[in-house]
Amino acid sequence: MAPGVHLHDGVEIEFASGERIVCDGVSSGVSTAEVTTAVTHAHGDHLVDNSNASEIVASELTAALASVRQSECEPETTTHPAVELIPAGHIVGSRAVLLTDPETDRRYLYTGDCRLSDRLYLDGFDPVDADVLILETTYGDPRYRFPSPTKTHQQICDWLNETMDDVVILFGYALGRAQKLQKLVESTERSRVFITDAIGELNSVIESHREITFNSYRYHEDTTLQAGDAVVLPMQTTRLGWIESLVDETDAITAGFSGWAVDDSFIYQRGVDEGFVLSDHCDYDELTELVTAVDPERVYTQHGFTETFATELAREYGYRTQALKSNQSTLGDF
Repeated sequence: MAPGVHLHDGVEIEFASGERIVCDGVSSGVSTAEVTTAVTHAHGDHLVDNSNASEIVASELTAALASVRQSECEPETTTHPAVELIPAGHIVGSRAVLLTDPETDRRYLYTGDCRLSDRLYLDGFDPVDADVLILETTYGDPRYRFPSPTKTHQQICDWLNETMDDVVILFGYALGRAQKLQKLVESTERSRVFITDAIGELNSVIESHREITFNSYRYHEDTTLQAGDAVVLPMQTTRLGWIESLVDETDAITAGFSGWAVDDSFIYQRGVDEGFVLSDHCDYDELTELVTAVDPERVYTQHGFTETFATELAREYGYRTQALKSNQSTLGDF
């Protein structure tokens, strides 16, 4: 392959020497010993198992969370002289990857999932200069513009206080959203918040690496919920039978939390009563702000609205852009 950026299972950056570094995936066609693997954060779609990479360039917290999230994923962290990790503002432990080709000094910035705004216990991503930007564009459509985190947090807390006479069940990703929801509940008049064992295990890892404490209780079958209680559950559990039974038994109000809550259809698609725009990703405006701050020669978009955002950047700002497509073999193919 020619030097540059390639998309296979993960995003590969190939230096002029032929050395490859793969981000959030495994390399194609070469042994793992020949490739350095970088992992930006511990969400399942970004992790690699030990058979593909026993050592990863990642934060210590990401490696610790990975070992909890996937039993076959217990990596050791390593470093690489051409790789710098930068806090990405997505979830705890998340890092963007800055790669510098030692022969050409060309700088590649792979953001992974990121967010510019500070939120609760998380500092936002501070973009750095790079020649090439590889950007996740989950919300890279102009329709997806979010309220400020401060405004959203206040809306959520107001709603939690207004519904004090009810049990509320809050759905968010087990890693990231669930922890923020616990901290938001703690800031309201509600005295008890319950979580699943899976969320509790993640809490314990985070507490051991960061100065954060989650004052939550484990929910079990014999738990008796009462007015004013909150239960935080993973988003994918909204339609499970025992959840539906719990809602019926307690007459609970359900709420989902996501950037997709911008869409009016969100509450119907997720089967919840309320929806709040709480996201750990950049919205459209933050993505644009990120690009102009980095001011690269070339932008590659990955995941989500790749074509839409690439087109808008080229038209509005004159950047050379291209949406990444799988298994393109040379830079010229992009």
